[in-house]
Amino acid sequence: MNFLKRGAIALVAGLAFFAVQGTSHAVDLTPDSVSLEVGMGEDDLVVTRVGLQWDWNQHWFNSNGTSLDGYFDLNAAWWHASDWKDKDEDKEIAVVGLTPVFRFMKTDKKGPYIEGGVGVAFFSKVYNNAGNNMGISFQFTEHLGVGYVFDNNIDLGLRVQHYSNAGIGSHNSGENLLMLRAAYRW
Repeated sequence: MNFLKRGAIALVAGLAFFAVQGTSHAVDLTPDSVSLEVGMGEDDLVVTRVGLQWDWNQHWFNSNGTSLDGYFDLNAAWWHASDWKDKDEDKEIAVVGLTPVFRFMKTDKKGPYIEGGVGVAFFSKVYNNAGNNMGISFQFTEHLGVGYVFDNNIDLGLRVQHYSNAGIGSHNSGENLLMLRAAYRW
């Protein structure tokens, strides 16, 4: 296992551990929100994703009514590629991912926010669209986003997201996405 692969795995595991460290209540498997995302990538890639989120409720660096918090995002996506290498092959790919996400916002979880996350994703097959070959079905994913949570708990956001295998596969073209996100928190 090369250094980069070990480092990426350690980063994701560390983020997940740090996120739940210090929680004093039993684990509740009921999600805190549900999301729908639509977006596009390079070479006419179209992505639709649904997700469930579990809040950490930590409020780190609490100051002036703002804090750093976060959530786990478990999602399933459908990618439709436009220029698959083998023309006889199906151009659709299913993707399942898990990402710990850090979010900086008001402590009441309303108003504007910025967020970032690093996670993992598993593809139903190797992505190879328009010569953009990602090499293997296991990918790392990271995103940066901005958004706003309204008083009615509707969360609207915009994300820039990247998928890559971090060099653990023979090919590592990666894929960049621009995603619009809507979520409802209860």
